[in-house]
Amino acid sequence: MDDLETRELRYFVAVAEELNFGRAAERLGISQPPLSRAIRQMERRLGVQLLDRDRRGTALTDAGHVLLREARAALDAISTAAARTRRAANPDQPLVLATKAGASHELLQRLLDSLGETPVQIFLCEVGEQAGLLRDGRADVALMHRPYDDLTGFDTEDLFVESQVAILPAKHPLASREKLTLADVSDVPDLPIARWPRLDGSYPEGPGPEVHTQSQLAQLVALGQTLLVIPASSRAWQWPQHVAVPVVDAPDVTTVIAWQPNNHSPALASLVRSATGLRDTTLSTS
Repeated sequence: MDDLETRELRYFVAVAEELNFGRAAERLGISQPPLSRAIRQMERRLGVQLLDRDRRGTALTDAGHVLLREARAALDAISTAAARTRRAANPDQPLVLATKAGASHELLQRLLDSLGETPVQIFLCEVGEQAGLLRDGRADVALMHRPYDDLTGFDTEDLFVESQVAILPAKHPLASREKLTLADVSDVPDLPIARWPRLDGSYPEGPGPEVHTQSQLAQLVALGQTLLVIPASSRAWQWPQHVAVPVVDAPDVTTVIAWQPNNHSPALASLVRSATGLRDTTLSTS
């Protein structure tokens, strides 16, 4: 019998993400011995080794990487099922639309205006969080950005394509330029580019500060500690101490509306129609 329980999947995901049994046990609120036993029992039942353990630490095997991917998807599906079941008991509950704080502000405002009395709850999140909110059922729909956000498995409609700008401290010499290139901003010794976490939570290598929130980033730019390159419409959160300069060779960014393909809610369909009805309108990026 090789069926896996939800509890076991949660245990394994914690260990696979922490790569440390002690930290995983603390995260789960249990002691380490039963966690270790549970993982060993999973390996015996599946007939595969999921983790390599030695004096240097813990690492995922190829089979472990597969189970981590599948376990995350299974746990997301369970959370989504619970959320949608609760929503079915309350059909008047508003749709939840997730969007990165400060991003696509004008588009979002026009969308809300077009909906009239249709109730929509806005969930403002940090960079890269929309996918998780959709997958676990906390959000019904999201505004996301290609190529930066994880759109895997979602139905999407393209809404808006735009260029990018560098957000710089107002007092920095680059802030006086009319335009910049990626080469101009990629190697500035006194102003390294901020580093956002990858999907797995790790940070790319580089001298720039590690950031996880828009407010943290905004203050670091204002203090002259970092710069960033973002879609032009995301300047809604720009501070007076910031200057935005076009980056002429940065790739275009496409704002999309995304949702789970198995969500057949009439309210969701209506919201998507309203969003696609706005995509031919001109949005200001100045």
